Amino acid sequence: QHRGMNTGLSASSRDRILILIKTKGPQTVARLALHLGVTTMAVRQHLAVLAGEGLVDSIAERSKIGRPAMHWRLTAKSYERFPESHRELAVDLLQAAKSAFGNEGLERLTATLAERQADSYQERMPDPGSAIEARVAALVKIRCAEGYMAEWRRGRDGSIEIVEHHCAIHRAACACPQLCHAELTLFRTVLGSGVSVERTEHLLRGDRRCAYRISER
Repeated sequence: QHRGMNTGLSASSRDRILILIKTKGPQTVARLALHLGVTTMAVRQHLAVLAGEGLVDSIAERSKIGRPAMHWRLTAKSYERFPESHRELAVDLLQAAKSAFGNEGLERLTATLAERQADSYQERMPDPGSAIEARVAALVKIRCAEGYMAEWRRGRDGSIEIVEHHCAIHRAACACPQLCHAELTLFRTVLGSGVSVERTEHLLRGDRRCAYRISER
């Protein structure tokens, strides 16, 4: 998960260093110390930690006079520390698609997305002839990696329950319930035609989680 950043005085010194470099470009230790009102030694200690995390590195930049000075800059990895608008963009795109193409067009869009997602999942699933437990476990592993906090267990009646404690696309799903239908289709596709998948709990229905009952036909 991405970590949001606070630009106020309550932010940690290391976060403030990242913000300064993000907004002002590569900085020397002296300039960072001046901005933060701390010693250059303190700045060097923070930079050492940030460099160890792979968030910053240094380059020598020549000035018009004197020796080249070391400037600290952000790495690509540091982008993960800043807020992103992907969720808002996804919602905007879905709403725009609905306005432009109507419900039918939106359903075609989500169906296409589900097909592409199914292809990606299938590459990581065991052989279709494998035990249902193996297929369910593989699906749950994929969903966990995508942030759904998924788990599975077998019930007393022999059926299997998949539970997702978190929805990684909750805002988009609220704006486009078709995504939830596409998700159900996705599960049925990757688990195989001999498996029945029924959603028994649904966040959008007011439940605290999403749950699915899995059974062999």
